[in-house]
Amino acid sequence: MDVELIAVGTEILLGNIVNTNAAYLAEKCALLGLSLYYQSAVGDNEDRLENALQTALERSSVIILCGGLGPTKDDLTKEVAAKVMEMPLVTDTHTRERIASYFVNSHYKVITENNWKQAQVPKGATVLDNDNGTAPGLILKKNDKVVILLPGPPNELIPMFETAVAPYLREMTPEIICSTMVKICGKGESLVATEIGDMIETQTNPTIAPYAKMGEVHLRVTAKAANSQAANQLMAPIVEELKTRFGTYVYSTLEEETLEASIINLLRVKGLTLTTAESCTGGMLSARLTNVSGGSDVFKQGVVTYCNHSKEKMLGLQETLLLEHGAVSAETAEAMAKCGTLVMESDICVSITGIAGPTGGSKEKPIGLVYIACCYQNHCTVKRFNFKGNRSKVRENAVVNALILLRNCILNS
Repeated sequence: MDVELIAVGTEILLGNIVNTNAAYLAEKCALLGLSLYYQSAVGDNEDRLENALQTALERSSVIILCGGLGPTKDDLTKEVAAKVMEMPLVTDTHTRERIASYFVNSHYKVITENNWKQAQVPKGATVLDNDNGTAPGLILKKNDKVVILLPGPPNELIPMFETAVAPYLREMTPEIICSTMVKICGKGESLVATEIGDMIETQTNPTIAPYAKMGEVHLRVTAKAANSQAANQLMAPIVEELKTRFGTYVYSTLEEETLEASIINLLRVKGLTLTTAESCTGGMLSARLTNVSGGSDVFKQGVVTYCNHSKEKMLGLQETLLLEHGAVSAETAEAMAKCGTLVMESDICVSITGIAGPTGGSKEKPIGLVYIACCYQNHCTVKRFNFKGNRSKVRENAVVNALILLRNCILNS
């Protein structure tokens, strides 16, 4: 079965907001076994929205529209859909009661007249309760066509899709699509693709799709089957083969697990504590580590020693070392990591120092030069990098490679 997405809102066309709903819905529809051939965005204009919906109905079985269900006059999605599907609007008592309750329990208290517009629904439509807002979702079905209306805010759309729309669509498809992710760090996309070239060339069901991220490659293994158990049985040998080929480069097979989360788990298993000492990244590494819930079990402290004085005062680096080798050097990175374990009393310390640009570079030390060090039990590994790109890209690359170096040091401990 095919599905089509229409995002509604002039703010999307103007670039005022990013249409993250489209990416989310496209992925979820694919996992449900639906074929997505068209996506579009249309502004808050009745004629253009009507034309977009009419065109979609001519070529697709299921159309999902997101946005334009609010209380204002330019929120036209429901009205246009009702017109196109020839389903007159009527008051839904249940929705009206929910809207009243929502305002009674919110800090707004006062219900303006235009809010009751959201209690008008196409006659015969299935109403989807919105537990995070006032605009209900709607499913309009006529003959062999289905039109699904979802609110635009992601914090309303996502829960509604997962609790109500996904189960509805799942019943419409004879097969389901399941997938799992094999996450690799420390290898480039081209090398990974080369090493699984034979698997991709002969793939049928399941399939393998590589996705490149900064410092990582994710391999999505996808299978189509009658149910999730059968799909998982198809995927299992493929996942095992990928784990065999890439060994310790595989850091997770869990969709939701990030590189930093896998590192926190490794530290916890091994009973090790960690600190960070950052210069050019200004705390970005410690921010990623502290994004992991429960990371305080193993992550003790992160310091930002941006100037030489702070490196001396907070980490105890010698002024003579900084004068002789400079703040951006292998010697300084190593000293930062070693001193970090001592000063902050941790098992491991990772340090980063470099020139992120756009100024500060020289012929000897160009912009993008970064040294990363990891110290454990007084043994220190230092790596030199020459990253390309703007300041943001250099800093992001430095953080990812610091995580990879940290992970390798833990595995080798």
